[in-house]
Amino acid sequence: MAAVRASYVCGVAVIAALLGSPGLAFVEDLDDTFKDTRVNDVWLVDFYAPWCGYCKKLEPIWNDVGLELKSSGSPVRVGKMDATAYSGMASEFGVRGYPTIKLLKGDLAYNYKGPRTKDDIVEFANRVSGPAVRALPSKHMFEHMIKRHDVLFVYVGGESPLKEKYSDVASELIVYTYFFSASEEVVSESVSLAELPAVVVFKDGSYFTYDEYEDGSLSSWVNKERFLGYLQIDGFTLYELGETGNSDDYSTDVGFFSPLFSHLLFRLKTLIQRVAKEYREHFNRDLQFGHMDGNDYINSLIMGEVAVPSVVILNTSNEQYFLPSEPIHSMEQLVQFISSVLNGSAQAYGGDGIIQRIKRVAFDARSTIMSVFRSSPLLGCFLFGLPLGVISLMCYGICTAETDDGTEDMDGLKREGLTDEEDEEEEDDRRRAAELDDMDDGENEEEDAREKDPEEKKTD
Repeated sequence: MAAVRASYVCGVAVIAALLGSPGLAFVEDLDDTFKDTRVNDVWLVDFYAPWCGYCKKLEPIWNDVGLELKSSGSPVRVGKMDATAYSGMASEFGVRGYPTIKLLKGDLAYNYKGPRTKDDIVEFANRVSGPAVRALPSKHMFEHMIKRHDVLFVYVGGESPLKEKYSDVASELIVYTYFFSASEEVVSESVSLAELPAVVVFKDGSYFTYDEYEDGSLSSWVNKERFLGYLQIDGFTLYELGETGNSDDYSTDVGFFSPLFSHLLFRLKTLIQRVAKEYREHFNRDLQFGHMDGNDYINSLIMGEVAVPSVVILNTSNEQYFLPSEPIHSMEQLVQFISSVLNGSAQAYGGDGIIQRIKRVAFDARSTIMSVFRSSPLLGCFLFGLPLGVISLMCYGICTAETDDGTEDMDGLKREGLTDEEDEEEEDDRRRAAELDDMDDGENEEEDAREKDPEEKKTD
């Protein structure tokens, strides 16, 4: 029995050792030969630096990604490369920071900019590694995709120049969302299209069709429509909104504005959702509606405190923001406020000017110092008091060193009798002595002359 128990415990230990780091076997360490061997496979690569804290935090997640993709039968191979050891290779792939996640497919390299979670990274790998445009062969498949995706782009029709544009946009923006194609029979029960071919986006319980004359380029339209009409906004979503490129369409006084609504009460949140849905035709091209939990970001933006709940409209292109002049209680007030922002009559605050940037740097520095002192006063005294003490000692040492050197030099000059004043005094003494000598010589000559005169007279 004891032998059996020992074998059982030993067996558990072996299994635990095998399961302790399951992802390690599915993540390959890459070197400088990777460039020549990667062409026949699809690779998901983490470029990291050994000293990078974010890279160390990503490492266990990356192992789970390798295990997930391998166990699901994905063709994507997962690897990691020390970008500091193989800096030349990293530069060729355009690595600028750590960690950098790229999916390499043929000659194309796709950057991953989403949340660093296992599910998000795996979903990105499966989406980008497949075809840019996926076919929906049946109504059942179409209905399944409608339920699975909050935002779904579908090209409806046969071969056409629009389909070629759609394929190009899909290759560019596949890193953000899926793209599908279907025949008219597959989607006929769900949509009513005035003409074919067409590009349709399904979201917010409805669908919207791309119009080249009203919506401009297909790429800009897709980039804007890939967001829900009303969404939860966080730091990553805000970054994505700024990266859409719509803020460059600033041909008039109306740019691409992104409103942030922080800590909304249920009533105000419902009111904004109604405006986002009922006034879509008026505001969709210029506004993205949503809400943000907490007011830390807004407080840092305006360098002050925002009362909650508040309605704020933020221009993501230049960090300007707009606040209503009075509390908003009705849909009419909210629509009027948004219209005043779009027509340029509302008061703009903030911005990205030089003075504003200097104020922001000072505000961020003060906020950081205050947060450190609030969380740990002793640590704050050590972090900021020690450097100030060292700097004070250095300044004192420099000042006293200069004073001592000047005193020593003066003492040395005095000892050697080489100061400027003493040189002048010595020169004056020599001059006076020479004059006295000349006067003595003259008096002696006169006395000699007087002594010789009686003799000369006798001789005469």
